[in-house]
Amino acid sequence: MHSKGFKFQYLKISIIACLLIGCKEKTTEKISTGYEEVLEKLIAQEDTDNDKKITIDDKGPKKFEFLASDGNVHMIEGTYHLSNLLQELAIAKTGNSISIDKITETPSGRISRLIKTRFWDNLTRSIDKEGLATVLDDTKSETDILRLYIPYKDKEAITYFQSLETEFPNLKVVVLPRDITPEYVKTLNDKPGILNLAHSLKDGNYKGTPFVVPGGRFNEMYGWDSYFESVGLLIDDRADLAMAMADNFGYQIQHYGKILNANRSYYLTRTQPPFFSSLLKEIYLDNKKISKQWLSKHLKIVIQEYETAWMKNGIRLTYTGLNRFYGEGIGIPPETEEGHFDFILNKYAKNYRLSLEEFKTKYSNHDLIDRQLDEYFTHDRSMRESGHDTSNRLDDVCTDLNTVGLNSLLYKYEKDIAYLIKNVFDNKFENYTTEFWLTKAEERKRLMNQLMWDEENGSYYDYDFVTKKQTFIPSATNFYPLWAGLCSKKQSDQMVKGLFEQLVQKGGVASTSDIADKNDPNAPQRQWDYPNGWAPHQMLIWRGLIDYGYHKEAQELIYRWLWMITKNAVNYNGTIPEKYDVVKCTHKVYAEYGNVGTKFDYITPSGFGWMNASYQLGLSLLDEEFKEKLDQLIDPDDIFKINAE
Repeated sequence: MHSKGFKFQYLKISIIACLLIGCKEKTTEKISTGYEEVLEKLIAQEDTDNDKKITIDDKGPKKFEFLASDGNVHMIEGTYHLSNLLQELAIAKTGNSISIDKITETPSGRISRLIKTRFWDNLTRSIDKEGLATVLDDTKSETDILRLYIPYKDKEAITYFQSLETEFPNLKVVVLPRDITPEYVKTLNDKPGILNLAHSLKDGNYKGTPFVVPGGRFNEMYGWDSYFESVGLLIDDRADLAMAMADNFGYQIQHYGKILNANRSYYLTRTQPPFFSSLLKEIYLDNKKISKQWLSKHLKIVIQEYETAWMKNGIRLTYTGLNRFYGEGIGIPPETEEGHFDFILNKYAKNYRLSLEEFKTKYSNHDLIDRQLDEYFTHDRSMRESGHDTSNRLDDVCTDLNTVGLNSLLYKYEKDIAYLIKNVFDNKFENYTTEFWLTKAEERKRLMNQLMWDEENGSYYDYDFVTKKQTFIPSATNFYPLWAGLCSKKQSDQMVKGLFEQLVQKGGVASTSDIADKNDPNAPQRQWDYPNGWAPHQMLIWRGLIDYGYHKEAQELIYRWLWMITKNAVNYNGTIPEKYDVVKCTHKVYAEYGNVGTKFDYITPSGFGWMNASYQLGLSLLDEEFKEKLDQLIDPDDIFKINAE
């Protein structure tokens, strides 16, 4: 397709010559004209499947030949370097420069650099005049009306956004009532919109407090995603954004009564796994000179969330003294994709001798009442509140479970609050003492060991307080006690052995063992089950292993995860997706919802929030010897088989 005599008349491309014949000095060329022609010809030759990427799936020659400005014919070879060139040409459209370093840099260096210098900024949003159009570009809504819901107490926001309605013709400002009930939230099912977040007011100028979104179609602030993203932000010297996330957490608790599943109208009755205390503590540890006033304000809110969202009897606190997830709501969760529940609803429709569509209509309109199905959807909402949407571990049983994961997080709350009171506030804060919270933590540990610990298997398991039995399902969340620091050394030794026997795969830790429904070939494959692995599980387990002294084991798991991410990014044009199949070590996951972060042209604009964070955390913890092997893409099984021998 490209002859040796072809000249690109408008593009000085000595950087490519450097790549092939070597340069002593860093070469940077400003591209002003001609880049589109080069990009088009590169795509025409190498992108044989027409997805605007250069990957190992393309069948091109994997050689791009041209006449450079030095008068010599040169070429770039191989998927990785060709895709890097493609990405840098795409970036150059915005007026940036291309340097030889960026085309030839190591894979881990390139991924980490793009996360730090490009992805975080591309994932940052704010709800104000400047950010409104992006935030309200609601790809999940089928209406042209862009609704912004504002708490009734936030008078400044109400006044400000109502003044913008004339500038944004599609914007509709809706003031929420004082009491937000499941009945009210159901009335919003056909009126979806974004929930307002925090702001500052300086010299009369309203500025929305920034927040980081996960990426792809998730254009809002998610509960537990925000904590893991903040871990990455702190590593990348973006404490400003991590503190802004905390400010938005505080706003949500004060105005919505909880940290929301996400700031969308249909999540008003649903929270997510609690990580606010961990975020607050890590911000403090990152900068111990941080404002004591700021810490005091947020510690009060952390305690408020603990007491009101988690410790109210009969809702998320059960008779056992331990906690559960409990997502309130009525009917079918409206955020799910069309057909998501057909597998379940078909069974009910047959019982009523109705077609699927007839049954859905009657059930949604309350012309037909089925308490068992109502209970199923309560379990389903609670499963979504857990962040694990969806998993066979929690499907149709979630509200009956005191989960290991949730109770580990609340133990961590109690310990974190005690730590901050002791180290920042001299052992007394408001009416609380350090000892008060340590006592709470010890009682929770006692109950977890009594109801969840199984000595024979050497593991914690979710406790079904209805049947009064443990579930005995191997799950990554069973290892949260390592991260929370609540297990003994004897227990941790048993747990680590079980972790490697049950859940560790070539690409890292699987969410569960293989618990798919083998009896029904039509049963949906749940995305939070085997063989998939997720960033938050890896991050918590790594830190837990390190805290308990399992350095070797932590290094292996970190390497496996980073190798899988790096290999996929090298082979697939820099793709950094939402999740992976850790058995096949691929981002090509075919469970429900697909895989967010895989659809882009030329270069991923932002990766995926907590995947970015896991990469930065992993690199910060990985020993130098493994970093070298990582950039060589040495198979983890080759490394750790040798070590085992």
